[in-house]
Amino acid sequence: MKSKTKISKQAERKTNPELVETILVSKKNPAWLEVASLITMPRRKRKSINLSELDKAVDKEKIVVVPGKVLSEGEFTKKVKIVALNFSESAKEKLLNAKCEVSSIIDEIKSNPSAKDIKILK
Repeated sequence: MKSKTKISKQAERKTNPELVETILVSKKNPAWLEVASLITMPRRKRKSINLSELDKAVDKEKIVVVPGKVLSEGEFTKKVKIVALNFSESAKEKLLNAKCEVSSIIDEIKSNPSAKDIKILK
């Protein structure tokens, strides 16, 4: 895991204001520090995951955090809360049709600051 100083320096190079805000908020909360270190990576190294892979990776967790983008390839059958940096439009639609909750990382940090019941997909 990266230090807070390294996370701050990497966040300075980001141009997306929403991403920068997410990094800064997650860096301040010790429970979300691991997510901050994962989302400061270059975009090409961040995790992009299809719904079919996500379906296989999720067991009985209540909240699944994807520090990257959720893509729409495949189907998703479980009823869990999916928290990600980004969702493709069709992936978001499929998840909502499957009765899943979808949320951005920054919203989840504000509603669940203790990071209770989360699983981070790396």
